[in-house]
Amino acid sequence: MTFPDKASVVGIPISVTSYDGVLDALSYRPEDRATIVAVCNVHSVMSARRDEALAGAIRSAEIATPDGVPIVWALRAMVRKDQERVYGPELMRRALVDSERLGWAHYLYGSTPETLQQLQEVIADIAPSANLVGSFSPPFRPMDAAETAASLEAIRSSGADVVWVGLGMPKQELWMDSIRDELPGVALLGVGAAFDFLAGTKKQAPAWMQRAGLEWLFRLIQEPRRLWRRYVWNNPAYAFLLAVQIVRSRLRRSSS
Repeated sequence: MTFPDKASVVGIPISVTSYDGVLDALSYRPEDRATIVAVCNVHSVMSARRDEALAGAIRSAEIATPDGVPIVWALRAMVRKDQERVYGPELMRRALVDSERLGWAHYLYGSTPETLQQLQEVIADIAPSANLVGSFSPPFRPMDAAETAASLEAIRSSGADVVWVGLGMPKQELWMDSIRDELPGVALLGVGAAFDFLAGTKKQAPAWMQRAGLEWLFRLIQEPRRLWRRYVWNNPAYAFLLAVQIVRSRLRRSSS
C-alpha cells in the first residue's frame, strides 16, 4: 500500500485523497517510524511558505489532507475535478465511529483537561465501540526532556495505533515531525481544533458557509482580535498565488 500522490498548492504539497483513502492508507503503517497526517488549510500553507521548518514538516508528512475548502478548489482546478474535502474533525469522527471495522486503539494528545473530558464523553456517545487507551493535556509551555520522554512512553505503553493531536498549527506539525522516530508503527494525525469542535467547546461554521469557503469569516466573527491579521494577509495572498499557479498550469498544458 502506497500513500496518496501529492500536488503542489502554492508551493506546498497536498495529498490528492479522500476520507476513505486516508483511513485505508493508515491501515498499512510502516513499522520503522510514525506515519504523519497533516490537515492543511490556507493558514497552514501560507504559514509554511514563510516558515521552512513548518514547510519541511508538512512535506515530510505521509499525507497532507485538503482540509480547507480553498485548498480543495485548487486541487479541483488543477488535478482532480471531483476532489473532496478531507476535514480534520470529520476525519476523526469517521475513524472513531468506524472503530469496530478498523480495530484501532486511539489516544488523545492536546487541548485542556476539561476539553479532553468532554471529548471523551462525546466519543462514548457517538462511537461506543471506540477503544480509547489514553489521553494527555500537555502544559502551555515547552516540556523538558524528562516530561517529553514520559509523555512518549505513556503513548507507547498504551498500545495506541492512532494518536489524535490537537495542539494547533504549527505546534502540532512541528511536534509530530520531531518525535516520529520515537513512535514507530503509530499514526499521528494533527487535527487542530477538532477536539474543541467535537467536544462542543467551540462552534463550527454552518454547513453552507463551509461549502462556500467562508469558514474563515465565521471564525473571524467569533475571534476578531486574534484572527484579523491572519485573514487580512493570508486570504488575498493565497488567492493571488493560486491564480498565478492555475494560469501557468493551463498555459503549460495548452503548449504541450
